[in-house]
Amino acid sequence: MENTTRKRMHPGNIALLITALLVVIIAIFYFANYFIRQEHYDETNDAQVESYINPVSARVSGYIKSVKFEEHQLVKQGDTLVLIDDKEYKTKVEEAEAIVEDSRAQVAVLDAGIESAEVGTLANKDQIDAARARLVQQTQDIKRYKNLIKEEAATGSDLDLVQSHYDVSVSDYNAAQNNLKTSYAKIKELKSRRALLAADLKRKTAELKLARINLKYTVIRAPYSGKLGRKTILEGQQVQVGQPLVAIVNEKDKWVTANFKETQVYGMYVGQPVDIEVDAIDDKVYHGTIEAISASTGAKFSLLPPDNATGNFVKIVQRIPVKIRFTSTDITPVRVGMNVFVSVKKKEI
Repeated sequence: MENTTRKRMHPGNIALLITALLVVIIAIFYFANYFIRQEHYDETNDAQVESYINPVSARVSGYIKSVKFEEHQLVKQGDTLVLIDDKEYKTKVEEAEAIVEDSRAQVAVLDAGIESAEVGTLANKDQIDAARARLVQQTQDIKRYKNLIKEEAATGSDLDLVQSHYDVSVSDYNAAQNNLKTSYAKIKELKSRRALLAADLKRKTAELKLARINLKYTVIRAPYSGKLGRKTILEGQQVQVGQPLVAIVNEKDKWVTANFKETQVYGMYVGQPVDIEVDAIDDKVYHGTIEAISASTGAKFSLLPPDNATGNFVKIVQRIPVKIRFTSTDITPVRVGMNVFVSVKKKEI
């Protein structure tokens, strides 16, 4: 009997019993904490860090003259990334400048012609005034000679001579008026031609502006500050318009897209605080707020959305994308695409 008692009180058995009790207590504590947390928090590990990844593309075609960046380099907005050979584009700018100068010279010559014609109208008006004065004088002479004939103080030949002078004055006056009309018609014609030349000059100026823009596009710059992706281009490579050259990640604008179950989103609201744990970063909890909640499930935005009316129906819990904006400032270690664990405290309803 004493031997049996001693076996039960063996120190190894006691240690084993204590260990088992501790394991049970820890398990109870863990599961109790888990269920309590599930009662007060909505959580998901179906979440990733997102950001704008912009492909920097070529806006003109040509040969790459120089590549000014390395893989995964941190750049600032406006930094030069790629230089495209600009000899051809400089030549086009010079050609366009010469064409514009030629058009401007034509407009200037036409303006001088218009000014000369307008000055000519002043001379025509003076001629009209002189012809009018002579016509008035000849009209008075005719009246005077007619009275003299009645008084037999002049002969008919004298009246015929005065009448011929009067007819010449009428012709001169009409000719002067017609010359003025001709000058006005010429000015109108010159102004119409000037309008055509002005429109042509405007078109050629636009072509010059486009040539300068294309020349500027031979220098490809970073659209915003961020970190570059892989380097896949080299000097001497031919690129086309719209061809992606390198991707740039916006380091200043990061957020989390968390796909919560449809049974979890009820009660969530914009501005609600969120705790974010990054799988790759231990012992660090970031904070954020809900910025937007999708109006549809993620499946409805897929290329081939499911249609439950066309076959056997299997009910699957759907996921609702929720956009979460970081409120923590030090998020430099957080990389785009990292998996995160998101916790949202349930709203008291």
